[in-house]
Amino acid sequence: MSAAALTDPRRYFEAIDAGRGRLAGTPPVCLYLEVTNRCNLLCETCPRTFEELEPPADMSWGLFTSIIDQVPDVARVVLHGVGEPMLVRDITRMIRHLKGRNIYVLFNTNGTLLAPRKRRELIETGLDELRVSLDAADAKAFLAVRGKDFFDRIVRNVREFTALQAEIGASTPRVSLWLTGLKETVDQLPAFVRLASQMGVRAVHLQRLVFDDMGRGLARSASSLFENTRREEEARIAEARALADDLGVALDASGATEPGLSLKRQDEQPWSTCRRPWSLMYFTAHGRALPCCIAPFSARGYESYTLGDATQQTLREIWNGPAYQEFRAALLGDAPPKPCRNCGLRWSL
Repeated sequence: MSAAALTDPRRYFEAIDAGRGRLAGTPPVCLYLEVTNRCNLLCETCPRTFEELEPPADMSWGLFTSIIDQVPDVARVVLHGVGEPMLVRDITRMIRHLKGRNIYVLFNTNGTLLAPRKRRELIETGLDELRVSLDAADAKAFLAVRGKDFFDRIVRNVREFTALQAEIGASTPRVSLWLTGLKETVDQLPAFVRLASQMGVRAVHLQRLVFDDMGRGLARSASSLFENTRREEEARIAEARALADDLGVALDASGATEPGLSLKRQDEQPWSTCRRPWSLMYFTAHGRALPCCIAPFSARGYESYTLGDATQQTLREIWNGPAYQEFRAALLGDAPPKPCRNCGLRWSL
């Protein structure tokens, strides 16, 4: 995969599309490693707030290197899953290890731990992208969505981080600000774009809400904008796009599309267009192989969609094994696997 495809989300999707017809045995080009399943927030859109998915753990250094070493040509590694990566003591060591192999590296963070002593160290690792999930434009809305009152701390941390980058002339990591598209907060999108600009962040991403059949917290169909936007909500999105253009902020949405398109169904069987089982592998902190990072949010019970165990099998055995083969076959049919049934087209990278 070319360097341009790694840095441009649309080129990334095009590259995966071009290779989708290849044999499933071809190694993945991307790895998602859940370096921890611990978190210091209680988000109303996250399953771990409401249940223990797996026992609390950080991915061990041995498991981390074992997985990485089995995919020598991996182009992209994402260091997040269900948890806050900056809680991990070895996070900067992990990034340096990956950058030593010229791998494109990124992760999502809630920004609470982006403290002064961590900022320069993180920049110096060579991390390519830092995605900050803020989800609100003010402290009141943040508390309602994220469960703890850390809004002002995060805004200060990110503003000082981008200021440090400017001071030392660091072009990476590319910092972006993320907002989950909820009925309860979509009206804040223009203010969110303005806040990003004030924080020195040049990219905003509208993340589509993922929810399961349980409808816990705000992870419920009633809160989702997907296929369910009202005229006034579309007007706020349009306002945010115009403001972003004026401020020089890139406003993107799920799957590297513009926000309006991202919230509309593009196919009668959107799951059949998914590229992930042919392009990436996702491992939990314990080494459990799952279909993708969306699965824990869209279906309960890891045991019903576990595709392998990196502590007991090689990655090649998992990738080419019957569980993965059956999953891929089902994804192309009329009865998709459970985590994929409510999935839309082109979730975020």
